[in-house]
Amino acid sequence: MEFNKNYYVRNERNLTMLVDFYELTMGNGYLENGVGDKIAYFDMFFRRIPDEGGYCIMAGVTQLIEYLSSLKFTDEDIEYLKYKGGFSEKFLDYLRTFKFSCDVFAVPEGNPVFPNEPLVTVKGPVIQAQFVETMILLTVNHQTLIATKANRICRAASGRPVMEFGSRRAQGYDGAIYGSRAAVIGGCSATACTISEEMFGILAIGTMAHSWVQLFDTEYESFKAWATTYPDNCLLLIDTYNVLKSGLPNAIKVFDEILKPKGIRPVGIRIDSGDITYLTKKCRIILDAAGYTDAKITISNSLDEHIITDVLAQGAKIDSFGVGERLITARSEPVFGGVYKLVAVEENGAIIPRIKISENEEKITNPGFKKIYRIFDKATDKAIADLITLNDEIIDETKKLEVFDPIYTWKKKRIKNFYVRALQVPIFKNGEPVYESPSVNEIKIFAEKETNKLWQEVLRLENPHNYYVDLSTNLWNLKQNLLHRYSDIYEE
Repeated sequence: MEFNKNYYVRNERNLTMLVDFYELTMGNGYLENGVGDKIAYFDMFFRRIPDEGGYCIMAGVTQLIEYLSSLKFTDEDIEYLKYKGGFSEKFLDYLRTFKFSCDVFAVPEGNPVFPNEPLVTVKGPVIQAQFVETMILLTVNHQTLIATKANRICRAASGRPVMEFGSRRAQGYDGAIYGSRAAVIGGCSATACTISEEMFGILAIGTMAHSWVQLFDTEYESFKAWATTYPDNCLLLIDTYNVLKSGLPNAIKVFDEILKPKGIRPVGIRIDSGDITYLTKKCRIILDAAGYTDAKITISNSLDEHIITDVLAQGAKIDSFGVGERLITARSEPVFGGVYKLVAVEENGAIIPRIKISENEEKITNPGFKKIYRIFDKATDKAIADLITLNDEIIDETKKLEVFDPIYTWKKKRIKNFYVRALQVPIFKNGEPVYESPSVNEIKIFAEKETNKLWQEVLRLENPHNYYVDLSTNLWNLKQNLLHRYSDIYEE
């Protein structure tokens, strides 16, 4: 059907309608076939870590709560669907009085997470649990991707501050806003995105662009004007013309003439192009000789974790980094492959597991209503492994625990002197929010704490050690039984 060009197009948006169209067609079909209220269980999880890394950082739960708390179909939405056609009046009436009533469980933001773990689990009427698929995926996928990339970059910086500078190159304004939030969760110290400070309380910073320098007749005049206007925040961009022959000499001259007589120390200099290692080494020597040993050198030139690692290994003299497009877009691998799969239904109050089978082993799902436990060594407080169990399983910390690789089952380990923590927490009960999200800065601190509980071998950028995510014996047996039950489908 060709869309009627005369139909009223809304300028404002209702995120309730940010769904894949099949979620509406299936919802209508569920209702028409009398199964709309059937209780279903869906898991959101991912299969592979971006950039061949060793871990990911969970993010996006706060925005997911905001979305689920405000689900509502407006009269305009109903009119649009009625015009679109294909939907019964019964379904449209259902949407008019829609009330979210699902239970939702999620791994809190800031936790390191790994493939095949249910990051979000939704239990409720299938018509509702199916309907929220798209927003769960895009919210958690995007922010987890950016938080993970930011964490890799911040680790490469070895304790030096990393500022997120990517707003203008993000994929749209939501990408900029929520990307900056995720970047701070991942470890960034600040953002260039001003609205993010208003919305989330994270630090927004910025000084000058090259256009400031170009506007004045001379580079010296531009630096002098800046230092006069912002004497307590004098960070000068010195690569507009020539770093060593023009930019740095003019910066030092302004430091001497404007700031020094007032007893004010400059913040430092920023370089946005050129050979980072060579230029920062030279600038450090010249700044120190001029008496500005405390002046910081900031770099912001198409950076990522690999470039940062390389230039620091080469002895570059850098105090902080501004990282833009390669962070905010996760340019090296810009898609986080989270998926949303049905894993169980209820019949007469009993949970009946469901499984998705594929010839590709990694696409075979883990069935049933599940729980994730993280196992920690009591002596070191380091994470040993994660164990996915059926939801009613409880781990006895007083007894030895045997875990095994779910693929190479002969690989086993007996763990003692350990403690466990369940990773998922309830965020909605019967459609009502039951979880209070921490602030972004609190999540950032939590993420740093929890990530440091991983062994360095897992955290390294290249060829990280595989962190084990195992299945309990009960879950493994359930999965194998279902695989055998459906195996006759593949017989010739």
